[in-house]
Amino acid sequence: MPIVEVSPGVSIAYETFGDPSDAPVLLVMGFSAQMIAWHEDFCRALARRGRYVIRYDNRDCGLSTKFDDHPVDTGRLIAAVSSGDIPSALAMVPYTLQDMADDGLGLLTALGIERAHVVGSSMGGMLAQMMAISQPTRVLTLTSMMSSTGEPEYGRSSPEAQAVVSSPKPTDREGYIAAAERDLVWTSKRYGDPAALRELAADSYDRAYCPAGVGRQLGAMVLGGSRAHALRKLRVPTLVIHGLDDTLVDPSGGERTAQLVPGAKLLLIPDMGHDRPRELWPEINDAIEAHTSLLRPPS
Repeated sequence: MPIVEVSPGVSIAYETFGDPSDAPVLLVMGFSAQMIAWHEDFCRALARRGRYVIRYDNRDCGLSTKFDDHPVDTGRLIAAVSSGDIPSALAMVPYTLQDMADDGLGLLTALGIERAHVVGSSMGGMLAQMMAISQPTRVLTLTSMMSSTGEPEYGRSSPEAQAVVSSPKPTDREGYIAAAERDLVWTSKRYGDPAALRELAADSYDRAYCPAGVGRQLGAMVLGGSRAHALRKLRVPTLVIHGLDDTLVDPSGGERTAQLVPGAKLLLIPDMGHDRPRELWPEINDAIEAHTSLLRPPS
């Protein structure tokens, strides 16, 4: 697995699919999830459509750099944020959401790619938005999937989904894998697959189990703030994809994103939750292929 330094002290693990001469598509994964959550078959299917697909582990996840010298007490962090003590919360977290977005851009630089199509899922959608906001000349197109704008009134989790995401996962392998079925609360009602959830959990646990990174990523995410003002000014061609079954990030998050970004296209997919069911890969990849055909890297 190749790993490259993207900034002093931060190295990112990544994998590529397809022909490097094709249009580059950077896939950005979400909160606490390793790059393997972009299923290899999904990546290969997109590569067969003439795209050079890049997936990577965010910092504090998978095989990328861990910030274990900065432990975060998740309970204290949430209590500080809930009470409005933002300065205390900020002092607990060693990096920001912008730092994480810069990792993705730094990976492109390390790979010699000046501009790319950027596709982000969930927290990865937030990172993709921030890449486009901070360095729009490097983002050919933006695809924000099952994400939101950072405004607390949009994209809220249901109580049931919130209860699952805030519950600590078992630390033993067997318990960790079994607990993955809790995620069915936010997956597709029609295509939710317990076996697939368990398989991903097993692969993730065996590849790089890193529960300490969850609190640090959470801190960066909850302290990221609203991107509404910046999104209104964004001029990068934008596609927003959201599943109508999503209970972790309510579809209002995607609808609001598309409302704010000038000229954005909104694709609401029935039978999709906070997941990418294999049955819907053709529809998702059709949309990404069409959107990333709008602009190509200069020859």
